[in-house]
Amino acid sequence: MVAAALTGAAGSEVDYHAAPGKWSVRQIVAHLSDSELEGGVRFRRIIAEDNPSITGYNQDAWAERLDYARRKPSQALEMFRRLRAENYELLQSLPEETFQRTCEHSQRGRLTLLDLLGIYARHPEKHSAQIRTMREAYKAARAAAAP
Repeated sequence: MVAAALTGAAGSEVDYHAAPGKWSVRQIVAHLSDSELEGGVRFRRIIAEDNPSITGYNQDAWAERLDYARRKPSQALEMFRRLRAENYELLQSLPEETFQRTCEHSQRGRLTLLDLLGIYARHPEKHSAQIRTMREAYKAARAAAAP
């Protein structure tokens, strides 16, 4: 769904900001990629450790300091796909009781592996919709600026 939302996006469209402080399409895709990387580490910690502490992260600091504004959307999308596939491989054959293992999240409190998987499963859906909305806003802004 992320790839479908990105189909045909290029040039100034991927760098368009609908409002100050809002991420561009380029930044959203980079965020998805890094978030999936972080999710994989979290899944592994919950599986391997007893009730690990999971620290939330400042996504805006990541976007700024990891220079999401310069990341290539095609590479970020490919990394997201590969990481999602690796995480699926890890999780798909685990015994059912493993999904009830817990962690203590610094912002959300106690979560099971299944709870965390639900959050990560919905994450690309949310951002795919955001990408589509951003692209529509870009097209509307261009149409309004046309003579």
